[in-house]
Amino acid sequence: MADTAPIDLRSDTVTKPSPAMRQAMATAEVGDDVFGDDPTINRLQERVASLLGKEAALYVPSGSMANQVSIRAQTQPGDEIIAHQDSHIYHYEAGAPAGLSGCSLRLLQGDRGIYDADAVRAAVRPTDSHFAQSALIVVENTHNRGGGSIWSVEAIAAIRDVANEHKLKMHLDGARLMNASVASGRKPTEYTQYFDTVSMCFSKGLGAPVGSAVAGTAETIRRIHRFRKMFGGGMRQAGIIAAGALYALEHNVERLADDHANAKRLAAALAELPGISIEPDTVETNILYFDVDPERGTGQSVAESLREQGVWMLAIGPQRLRAVTHLDVSAEDIERAIAAIGRVLK
Repeated sequence: MADTAPIDLRSDTVTKPSPAMRQAMATAEVGDDVFGDDPTINRLQERVASLLGKEAALYVPSGSMANQVSIRAQTQPGDEIIAHQDSHIYHYEAGAPAGLSGCSLRLLQGDRGIYDADAVRAAVRPTDSHFAQSALIVVENTHNRGGGSIWSVEAIAAIRDVANEHKLKMHLDGARLMNASVASGRKPTEYTQYFDTVSMCFSKGLGAPVGSAVAGTAETIRRIHRFRKMFGGGMRQAGIIAAGALYALEHNVERLADDHANAKRLAAALAELPGISIEPDTVETNILYFDVDPERGTGQSVAESLREQGVWMLAIGPQRLRAVTHLDVSAEDIERAIAAIGRVLK
């Protein structure tokens, strides 16, 4: 068993608030947010709306809730949502589009979680009473199961044209939008201008302990506010946690570039080790996937061996593992991880 602190690469959700963030949270001014009286939450919502170029924003407990209240507010039961087959809303949100909004999913293919306008056009249902009606298009940027892949603005703009043609709404699952923005050098609004609603998460790479936000028109956010309450997401003196999100936006955005550099360093080193298959050139942000040769073991057995060496990763398939870099993993930690992986594979 390793005698140093573990290097936790399971997810960027494992980040812990820094002492400075904890201080900001401890001294946050609070009120009853259900009544709209929490000044810290109000400041956060105003900041997010401005950052994303929208009229209004709403703080919610989680990224899944951010996506699901956006879906509920822009669909009705029996509608169909167009999304990638590897989307977070499909794999990791407990069947919520069906359970909470009564919607089915029209799943598209596309390399690393990215589809094109032609695929959307082909997926739109005819306006015929026999069919579910297409209502909403969901884009995930960066795309988790795509290995932190970044959508191009041009691809999104082309899909918006199709949405306008068929009078469809668009939602951006921007849980890691700031990773996309920092890595691409594009302002968040260059992406968000094409969407009716946008979600973003504070508890991943930005390092806050809790929370996400949804942004859109004032009318849409009023509707989303109702569904936040319906789904059990109304909070009271939540400025204590919103202060962590505000601190994250003020201090932890540009440093995401460090996480991207660490992921690329890890990917390059993995590509040189025996028994590992990875394409380093596809690592754009802070998420990477790699496969181990069956002769070296299964994904799970390798993950267990790595854990004994003090390196924590997730096995997500028979031979596949995922590693995610974040603010609690330094460049030195990455070098330790590389050495540990080398030992395990030998």
